[in-house]
Amino acid sequence: MQNKKIFLSIGLAICVFFIANGYIHEFHKSALLGVITLLISMWSTNALAMGVVSLLPIVLFPALGILGTKATAINYANPIIFLFLGGFLLAIGVEKTKLHIFIAEKILNIFPNTPKGMIFSLALTSGLLSSVLSNTTTTLLLISIALFLTNDIRLKMRFALAIAYGANIGGILTPIGTPPNLVLLGIMNEMNLETIPFFTWMMLSAPLVIVMILFVAWLLSLGTDDIVITRDVQQFSLNNEQKKVLFLLFGLITLLLVNAKIQPYWNGLGLNESAILLASGLLLFMPPFNILKWEDDFHKVPYAIIFLFGAGFSIAKGFASTGLADEIATVLLSFTTLTPFLLLFAVATMITFATEITSNTALISIMLPVLYSVAQKSGIDATLIMMVATICASYAFMLPIATPPNAIAMSSGAVKMTDMIRYGIILNFVGIMSIIIIAHFFWRYFI
Repeated sequence: MQNKKIFLSIGLAICVFFIANGYIHEFHKSALLGVITLLISMWSTNALAMGVVSLLPIVLFPALGILGTKATAINYANPIIFLFLGGFLLAIGVEKTKLHIFIAEKILNIFPNTPKGMIFSLALTSGLLSSVLSNTTTTLLLISIALFLTNDIRLKMRFALAIAYGANIGGILTPIGTPPNLVLLGIMNEMNLETIPFFTWMMLSAPLVIVMILFVAWLLSLGTDDIVITRDVQQFSLNNEQKKVLFLLFGLITLLLVNAKIQPYWNGLGLNESAILLASGLLLFMPPFNILKWEDDFHKVPYAIIFLFGAGFSIAKGFASTGLADEIATVLLSFTTLTPFLLLFAVATMITFATEITSNTALISIMLPVLYSVAQKSGIDATLIMMVATICASYAFMLPIATPPNAIAMSSGAVKMTDMIRYGIILNFVGIMSIIIIAHFFWRYFI
């Protein structure tokens, strides 16, 4: 069975290569599309282990002339990977001290003790936190706790997805919630466009966030009526180790909130989030904490997900270096004859599905200047079309390499690729339609 999956993936990759080469007529661009098809197919079918597939770009990119070995391998040491590493260490510390049992009990005392109640509360909590913290940090902090709210594997999968999707959705609520938002504001400033004030941004994005959070909670709750969350957790007092980890978590959240930049009211502390998370994780190995031991605990880090993100960053680099991103831009320019509504739909669809296979920050950095030109030629408001694209860059729910929260949900072991694709494709289309409807009938009157 495994051999069939491997041969099927290779066959699909070869077909995509020849089809693309018939249109593009450039080997390295067609090869990149073929390799992306191979990776997605193998990730989706579990033809090989995720970590093995994720390391293939280091071999295939240089062999096919897409990127050199050094240029490919350096993506596996991207600074955001160390943010993940710190978060994973904190999650291991929480699990080792059994602090998650105490926190799970507290959560169950606050929210309705039903699958629907828990799914909604997790999506909402994740969405609100990710509006001020990075969606990556939010997901890392919540997912290790949520997975211990139940022993039912079906609920674990839904809880993990609720947190990941909630973080993706909530990240657009404020300009600081996710990197593409900040890229948009920076490019608007460069092009002498009037930037969107902080609270105006929140007013514009809040209806979309509410609609999507409610839909995610409803969708993930389908088929859970027969599942009962048992309350076998008893009240207990925190021991010293649990108090140490809880103190570290509260200190971390406080530091992240104070460090967040809220223009023009607060410039933050200017500290790097990756360094903050990594330092917090490493503190667990040191006095006075002494919670983790290198020889006992470091093997618990899910290295496969770290390699997965290295593959994602490599694909983004490949898009830029081969000029394939420019090819996408050229296609977009052909849409300038469409009506404003259809143009928004075309842009939203293209950005949503393009960001499934490349970094949303890299993609939006490349596409926003192009969309500015598209707006100039089509007569549509430049700020409107660029904001639609920016939001869509965060609203990709199908694949783990699309956004950091998706990847973290996969790393939990509770979510299969088929689960993410099945729910994600529905959410992609609901997100696209929600964004363009709200943009066309609401945003354009305030932008």
